[in-house]
Amino acid sequence: MTEPSGVASDKTTKTEGGTWETIKVIVQALLIAAVVRTFLFQPFNIPSGSLIPTLLIGDYLFVSKYSYGYSRYSIPFSPPLFSGRVWAAEPQRGDIAVFKLPRDNSTDYIKRVIGLPNDRIQMVDGVVTINGQPVKKERVGRQDVPAGAGLRDQATFYRETLPNGISYVIQELDMFGNRLGRNTPVYVVPPNHYFMMGDNRDNSLDSRDMSSQGVGYVPFENFIGRAEVIFFSIEEEGAAWRVWEWPWTVRWGRLFKPVG
Repeated sequence: MTEPSGVASDKTTKTEGGTWETIKVIVQALLIAAVVRTFLFQPFNIPSGSLIPTLLIGDYLFVSKYSYGYSRYSIPFSPPLFSGRVWAAEPQRGDIAVFKLPRDNSTDYIKRVIGLPNDRIQMVDGVVTINGQPVKKERVGRQDVPAGAGLRDQATFYRETLPNGISYVIQELDMFGNRLGRNTPVYVVPPNHYFMMGDNRDNSLDSRDMSSQGVGYVPFENFIGRAEVIFFSIEEEGAAWRVWEWPWTVRWGRLFKPVG
């Protein structure tokens, strides 16, 4: 018995309809992801140790895009649609923030906000001074740590407490690190700029380096968002895509840990 000619046509129509529905779902999902990434949260991973011990190489975290308002750098590929910020909210001293590196306005960096606009910042024998007042610094421990290239070093850990009460732990290295950053000239932060530092004080390229290869003062416009929570973390020798190694390479204790 021959199949009625209309049946084949109906099957083709259903197939085309199903394909179109699939395409619409994918497009809608991509649009939702783009909106979330642009206006709400963006994932970042930590590729360097400049914020050790607060953030480790292999940490993956969410950054809130709305915390400081929005600039051209909040949008993928940073199109020059406008200048400055809209719905701006100023960073607070002690925030860990992601920003575009001022020297190229394209590389993502993450550091801690230490100096606010018009502040006078100086390092004196490893102690941060803000407007002439030393930041409280208390020794809290000492430990053998990796120093890169297979080397080990002794690190001393200190708890710093900023004038607004924000407290966190930094580390200083005994041998392998740049000690020049422990004593600096006075930096006067320009209006609408911020002074950023890493918690790994002897191994952090930050605002203490004003050279053409350094970070310098960071314009408010360059801020992308504030680090909020670690959603995944894996050992340096591991890789996130090697799922079968997760039982021993994932740092389970760091998952969903607030950043601060």
